[in-house]
Amino acid sequence: MTGHDGGVTDRLRVALDATPLLGPRTGIGGFTSAILTGLGTLPEIDPRAFAVSWRGRDDLVAVVPPGVAVVRRPMAARPLREAWARTGHPVIERWTGPIDVVHGTNFVVPPARRAAEVVTVHDLTAVHLPELCTPDVRRWPDLLRRSIDRGAMVHAVSDFVAAEVIEHLGVDPGSVRAVPNGGPRPGPPGDAAAGRRLAGSARYVLTLATVEPRKDLPTLVRALALEALGGPLADVRLVLAGPDGWGTDELTAALAASPVQDRIVRLGWVDDQDRADLLVGAAAFAYPSRYEGFGLPPLEAMAAGAPVVAAAAGAVPEVAGDAAVLVAPGDAAALAEGLRSVLEDEGTAALLRERGRQRAKAFDWSRTVAGLVELYRDAAERRAPP
Repeated sequence: MTGHDGGVTDRLRVALDATPLLGPRTGIGGFTSAILTGLGTLPEIDPRAFAVSWRGRDDLVAVVPPGVAVVRRPMAARPLREAWARTGHPVIERWTGPIDVVHGTNFVVPPARRAAEVVTVHDLTAVHLPELCTPDVRRWPDLLRRSIDRGAMVHAVSDFVAAEVIEHLGVDPGSVRAVPNGGPRPGPPGDAAAGRRLAGSARYVLTLATVEPRKDLPTLVRALALEALGGPLADVRLVLAGPDGWGTDELTAALAASPVQDRIVRLGWVDDQDRADLLVGAAAFAYPSRYEGFGLPPLEAMAAGAPVVAAAAGAVPEVAGDAAVLVAPGDAAALAEGLRSVLEDEGTAALLRERGRQRAKAFDWSRTVAGLVELYRDAAERRAPP
């Protein structure tokens, strides 16, 4: 193929924002890692990773998967984002050299001189629930609109998000492509006994989430104190695993006010092995999120054989199908009843385990990568001069 700089190349040159790989791994970090891992194995793709982080540029080499080149020139996050919010400069090729596509993996894509722009939208929390977002997150809708005006194509992680982008941001449907996320990537095998030791209980409800308001962990804490999870279920513990975020104060207050705080274990961030152990040892997995553009943790729990009880919010029903008990978002009583139905009825739990394992298999990262490569090619073709 002919590159936009006039040279001839057999490989599509794609630069991806790998900033989400730095620091504790979140869902977007997992998405970015999976995409880079897949692209790094494809002979027709020349992937390059950059980080919009002055301090993190030296750490990127250690976390980028094989087959992916690393852009080492420093990028200062704050001044760059301020400039991108006002103008179309500086362009990403200043750091990456000539490329065919630049992919913003986390809501924002840098402006480019000749490369096609692709931006991933994971959800519309900043539009629907701005009060639950940090100031930086609240800025991305404006940055997204600027990139759309420059001709960027939007990658949505679910049909739900694609429809929302079209409806609420007024984006031309021809500029939006839904390519669903994959499921959990292979990791260390879990040890149920080790998970129970971490939980300090033979029976526990697990949740995995960054502590932020959208995940609504206080509702889960309140649910544990309700009658539905008392009586014969009073030995069941609640295990909260995930890094602190913007929402830690509210969770801490909910824990302090709980009359059953002795039944709650707050582990914070856990590594891959502890995560796997906790999942296979869990009697149930709870996901009370108030809004979700995809919902990878429930799929991760399904793959591990944990029955899932989740809030029917955003894309969760699309992803979970009939493999989870779905309840009204923000309703502690409904969440408690859903968990009780799983914890007290082994038949229900066994059915959810079987359905969950099958459901998780339907989401494959290789299909996600293939869909993105098709999107990259289409975007590059649209951008190419006549």
